[in-house]
Amino acid sequence: MTKTDRNAVRVVVAGDRGTGKSSLIAAIASESFPDTVLPVLPPTLLPADYFPDHVPITVIDTSSSLEKQNKRNEELKGADVVVLTYACNDSQSFSRLSSYWFRELQKLEVTVPIIVVGCKLDLRDESQQVSLERLMAQLLQEFKNVATCIECSAATLYQVPEVFYFAQKAVLHPVEPLFDHESQALTDKCVRALRRIFVLCDRDMDDALNDAELSDFQVRCFNAPLELPQIADVKTVVQQDVPEGINSHGLTFPGFLYIHNMFLRKGNPETFWAVLRYFGYDNDLKLKDNFLPVPSKTAPDQSVELTGEAVEFLNGIFRLLDTDKDRALKPSEVDKLFCTAPESPWNDAPYNNVTERTDMDYMSLNGFLSQWALMTLLDPPCTLANLIYIGYSGNPAAALRVTRRRSVDRKKQTTERNVFQCYVFGSKNAGKSALLDALLGRPFSNNYTPTTVEKFAANAIELIGVSIKGTRKTLVLREIPESEVSKFLSNQDYLAACDVAIFVYDSSDEYSWKKSRDLLEKVAGQGDLTGYRVPCLLIAAKDDLTPYPRAVQDSVKVLHFQPCVII
Repeated sequence: MTKTDRNAVRVVVAGDRGTGKSSLIAAIASESFPDTVLPVLPPTLLPADYFPDHVPITVIDTSSSLEKQNKRNEELKGADVVVLTYACNDSQSFSRLSSYWFRELQKLEVTVPIIVVGCKLDLRDESQQVSLERLMAQLLQEFKNVATCIECSAATLYQVPEVFYFAQKAVLHPVEPLFDHESQALTDKCVRALRRIFVLCDRDMDDALNDAELSDFQVRCFNAPLELPQIADVKTVVQQDVPEGINSHGLTFPGFLYIHNMFLRKGNPETFWAVLRYFGYDNDLKLKDNFLPVPSKTAPDQSVELTGEAVEFLNGIFRLLDTDKDRALKPSEVDKLFCTAPESPWNDAPYNNVTERTDMDYMSLNGFLSQWALMTLLDPPCTLANLIYIGYSGNPAAALRVTRRRSVDRKKQTTERNVFQCYVFGSKNAGKSALLDALLGRPFSNNYTPTTVEKFAANAIELIGVSIKGTRKTLVLREIPESEVSKFLSNQDYLAACDVAIFVYDSSDEYSWKKSRDLLEKVAGQGDLTGYRVPCLLIAAKDDLTPYPRAVQDSVKVLHFQPCVII
C-alpha cells in the first residue's frame, strides 16, 4: 500500500468520435504514435513505475456511439477520474463538452475529478488559440469538478504523459476537499485539520511555531530538516503577505495557513496532502481507520466505555476550556472544544441537548462527562476519533475498554461497568419524555410534542447503599417511540445492550395502561426468544390525575414478581 492508501486508479476516457481518445491511450502505452489504432481499445494498464506516486493506472477507452452508450455509462459511473477529450482543430468538439458531455456526466451523477484534454494540438490553427483559452476559463468556472485542462499531441507525444499524471494526481491528491473555489479559500474542514496539526506541533503551547518546531515539522512530514536560512526565507515570504503570520515567537496559525495555501496556488496539492496524511487524515479529512484502534466486542451484550485515563484527560480538558472558572462551559467554549475536529459531533441528534445544563443553560462537568459516556456507548469510533482530534496524546488503545457481558454480570450479581442503559417504552403521551427531562433536572412542561425518533438522556447518578460513599454511575435513558417498537424488536440483538426496561403509562388512561402492558409482554417475549432477558419495571406516571383503578392491581399480575412503581 502506498502512502496515499490507494493501490490503483481507474481512468475512463470519453469524448466525441475522432477527438483522439484511442490514439492518446495507445501513445502513452507504447510511447509512440500508432500508425493504426482500434476504434475502441481494451483496458490498458500503466504500471506503477510510470509516475512518482507508484500507483498503477487502468485506462478505459469508450465508444461515443449511441449503440455503446449503456456500456460507456457503466464505465463512467465506475471511474476514479474522467478524461474528456476534444480535438484542438475542431472547435465544435470543444463546444460539445459543455452542451453534451458535462450534461451527461451530471445526469449520471458522476462527481469524480474531470481532466479536460485537447488532443491533436499539432493540427490546430493558431488563430483559434485565444478564443479557446477564453472558453476554457468559462468551462472551469461553470463545472466545479474540472481539475485540470491540458492540450497534447499523440503524434509528437507532447504532454501525453502529463495527461495521465494529472489524472492520477487528481485522484490521489484532490484539491476539492482542501479548497472552496467559490469563496477562494481553504475549506472549513481543512482549516480545522490544519489547526489540529499546528497545535500538535506547538510543543511549548505559545501559539506559534519556533525555529526548532518548524524544523521538526519538516522532518516529520518530509524527512528533511529546515536549515536556519530556509526558515528565515519562509518567514520573510509569510510576513510580506500576511504580517500577522509571524510574531516574536515564530510562525503563527495564520502564517501556517498561508504556507499551505501557497502549496495549492503553486499547483502542489501533493505537498499539502503529505502533511495531512502524516497526521492520519484520509481524503474526507477525517482520521483513517488504522489510526483508531477501537476495541472489539465479542458478544452483543457487551458495551464499550471510557477508561479512567480517558476520563482524567476529559476532566483536564474541561478545566482548560472553563476559562472563567464557573464550573460550566458556555456554547462558545464547547465550540472551541471541537475546533480541531472536522465538525462538532454534538450539534445534531442523538447528542444534542441530552445532558444536564446549568440555570444559565451552560454545560456542567457532570453533563460534559455524561455526554462523552453516551457517545462512547453508542458510537465508540466517533468517541475515539474526537478524543484524538481534541488532543488526547496517550495510546489510543488505552482510551476505551470493553465491558464484561451483561449476562455474566447478572449471574454474578456484580458489575464493574460505569454506564447503564435503560430502555423506556410506553404509549404516546404516557410521560416518557417527561421522565427523561426529570433525569436531567428539567422542569415539567405541559406542552406535548410526540416523539417520532428515539431520544436519549444521560446523567451521573450517585449510588445509595454502596460501600464507597460518592460512587457515581452514568444512567442513560433511551426513549423508544411507540410506533418504532416493532422495528426495533425485529433486531434480534436489540435487547442485548439493555440493562433494564421500563414501561411508562398514564395512570389516568385505560388505553395507555393496556398499551404499556402489551409492550411489556412483547419485550419479555423477545427476551425469552433471544436469550437477552432484562429486568422490567412498570411505572405509573401522572399520579396527580384521577387514576385508572385496575391498573395497579393488574400490574402485579403482569409482573408476577415486581409490583407497580408509581411516580
